[in-house]
Amino acid sequence: MSRFAEPMTRLIDELKKLPGIGNKSAQRLAFHILRSSDDDAESLASAVRDVKAKLRLCSICNNITDVDPCVYCSSPTRNQKVVCVVEEPTNIAAVEKTRHFNGVYHVLHGSLSPLHGVGPEQLRIANLLSRVGQGEIEEVILATNPTVEGEATATYLAQQLKRLGEEKALRVTRIAMGIPVGSDIEYTDEVTMLKAMEGRREL
Repeated sequence: MSRFAEPMTRLIDELKKLPGIGNKSAQRLAFHILRSSDDDAESLASAVRDVKAKLRLCSICNNITDVDPCVYCSSPTRNQKVVCVVEEPTNIAAVEKTRHFNGVYHVLHGSLSPLHGVGPEQLRIANLLSRVGQGEIEEVILATNPTVEGEATATYLAQQLKRLGEEKALRVTRIAMGIPVGSDIEYTDEVTMLKAMEGRREL
């Protein structure tokens, strides 16, 4: 087994901690960094330091931001009465790509997963209920992932929000799920087909 100099081994070990990076990928990245110019290596190190030093969570929606409140929560052109709940900050980009949602967001930073020890206390649910409890929000769209954990999270949130919104006429909706555009029904699994049938609408 080949051995690397200590600084290289340390860099490879640190890179392996990144999601989706195995030993081979970590080695490729480490050697790429080694071959880079001093300026490029310093720029990478500086970018990593800046991410840790300058980014934080928005105090309202928990999105990752460098200003608080974030650009969505502080925007005068967005509908602050409609909140889309997502699992991770990266999910916001997928919703924004549609160019049809003009509300604001709430990031949970995960989903309920009792098997992995993730309960309601580990997610950013308390400040969502607090936001809704102030009475200005008219609709909460539950846009958690179509997984077992995502469905469990949506069900739990729907129960909590409906209880909270009984006297406030709060709408709690779930994003429709089903067959992707451009795919063939023949190859659709039964769960996806069921969701597509449940989410049907009048034309």
